Amino acid sequence: MKLYSYFRSSASFRVRIALKLKGLAYEYVPVHLAKGEHRQPAFADVSVEKLVPVLELDDGTRLTQSMATIEFLDEQYPKPPLLPADALGRARVRALAQIVGCEIHPLNNLRVLKYLVHDLKVSDDAKNTWYRHWVRLGLETFEAQLAAGPAGRFCHGDAPTLADCCLVPQIFNAQRFDCDLGGLPRTMAAFEACMALPAFQQAQPSACPDHEA
Repeated sequence: MKLYSYFRSSASFRVRIALKLKGLAYEYVPVHLAKGEHRQPAFADVSVEKLVPVLELDDGTRLTQSMATIEFLDEQYPKPPLLPADALGRARVRALAQIVGCEIHPLNNLRVLKYLVHDLKVSDDAKNTWYRHWVRLGLETFEAQLAAGPAGRFCHGDAPTLADCCLVPQIFNAQRFDCDLGGLPRTMAAFEACMALPAFQQAQPSACPDHEA
């Protein structure tokens, strides 16, 4: 398999975590989003969406959208599972993942931040205020959902799930933008539990071949 990825892409980070958790080998193909490589004609042949991640399977089939890709991997390679066996558990994990993937991330991804600065002429300070506001609001919701559910080391129970694959990259980005992460005990405990595992360590941005300081 090939993974078209960018080290700072949180969506790519999610898929890297899933691949590492399942012990699946892949070739890393860097696509530098900040330099606009995803908008070049060569990449348009890879992805009509012009986004990463793209996971290319051995037969040449290409998968896009991180959560859909992770669910495909979970169906094809079921051990270890990234979704619970029970329907209610699966619904809870998907809801937690979607707080990050649908509520937080779309407001703060690179395209949005560039639009704020380049097109709307927003200052860097205002852009960062925007970022921190929406991340904090989303993580407070995430924390409330964790608190309302059963206790566990991770987001749902005592093993990482799709929700953890989504949470960890968001915390990395929040830390990079100096977001307030205080008062989120369950969220940060899940993050720390994840980062104690080799799979999460091996998938983090600093471990990527295209990493830049």
